[in-house]
Amino acid sequence: MSDIAYLDWPFFEPRHAALARELDAWAAEHISDAHGKDVDAECRALVHTLGGAGWLGHAVGGREFGGHEDAIDTRAICLIRETLARHSGLADFAFAMQGLGSGAISLAGTDAQKRAYLPRVAKGEAISAFALSEPEAGSDVAAMSCAARLDGDHYVLDGEKSWISNGGIADFYVVFARTADGGPTTKRGSKGISAFIVDADASGFSIAGRIEVIAPHPLARLSFKGCRIAATQRVGAEGEGFKVAMRTLDVFRTSVAAASLGFARRALDEALHRATTRKMFEGVLADFQLTQAKLAQMALTIDSAALLTYRAAWQRDQGKNVTREAAMAKLAATEGAQQVIDAAVQMWGGRGVVSGEPVERLYREIRALRIYEGASEVQQLIIARELLKETHRCAQSDKPPLSS
Repeated sequence: MSDIAYLDWPFFEPRHAALARELDAWAAEHISDAHGKDVDAECRALVHTLGGAGWLGHAVGGREFGGHEDAIDTRAICLIRETLARHSGLADFAFAMQGLGSGAISLAGTDAQKRAYLPRVAKGEAISAFALSEPEAGSDVAAMSCAARLDGDHYVLDGEKSWISNGGIADFYVVFARTADGGPTTKRGSKGISAFIVDADASGFSIAGRIEVIAPHPLARLSFKGCRIAATQRVGAEGEGFKVAMRTLDVFRTSVAAASLGFARRALDEALHRATTRKMFEGVLADFQLTQAKLAQMALTIDSAALLTYRAAWQRDQGKNVTREAAMAKLAATEGAQQVIDAAVQMWGGRGVVSGEPVERLYREIRALRIYEGASEVQQLIIARELLKETHRCAQSDKPPLSS
């Protein structure tokens, strides 16, 4: 493993440190950091492998439904994502999407829905996907146009989703659609959105097109044309889909920060190896103060982001609201990892931009994390909104803000 001193931080229990060490040893034997051209097949294989080894049980909630715990342990999924990301970006992706795709079911599904889907997700027998974004509704969820109308004991979905991870290989999708026309009390905006489970073979559902990105993984546009699903496939109450989506993202947004830490730690490992072995001017690269200063800054950036990440994970596991903390963690970790990886590429020189080199792969992997599950600019807005909300609350109660 890389530096593991952080496993002794008070955020963790002994079982968390044991989990990280066990997974690291397993991943070193079973996971490769390189992958071939058939990313779909490799993703399916990774889901199967992770499920068979029991790791996906951490991505779902409820022991009776295949989960390791009755509720999702945020610190566990963060440690798993950090460890997998250090070994393989695609393995981290496969694990994360199983959790994100089924997260709404773990958090708000009925017992029947949980029994039907979660055990298969945990075993790696069914691939899940989270379908929230649209071509004109990414960060602005209230702009969503995909609609669902109630027709007897079925809902009919019409519209399109885009940038959907696992699109094209998922066995089911948790789809968020507008149901504002379904009742007189609903309003246009986030309150008029509901969540639904749509099986991949549902009539009226199709893959509109695949999307190729710089760090290859299954990604697609989804099309719904008169897609009929049973009303029992709705997750949570009608009009409560936005809350379900935000609760899901609050869990997994923190884990995005953890994946960024994994990429950054791998980059620091590669930089240290290069600095201590690359011969230069009758010495090695690490002899130069410029190199030492850069390595020090990389380590500082990683530890700073790790503290924010595991603070957010610990707080959520204590049952606290972590909207601000998760946003801070994701912002600091993704932006910091980009800086660390860029420094590692620079340290590797010409080899750093050769296709297939570890730092080159990391450079492609990290870029998307600054965008998905809320771009860095959106995280800034969330942090500011939470700060202003607290300030306003304190002003109304004539109490000073907690930070003063």
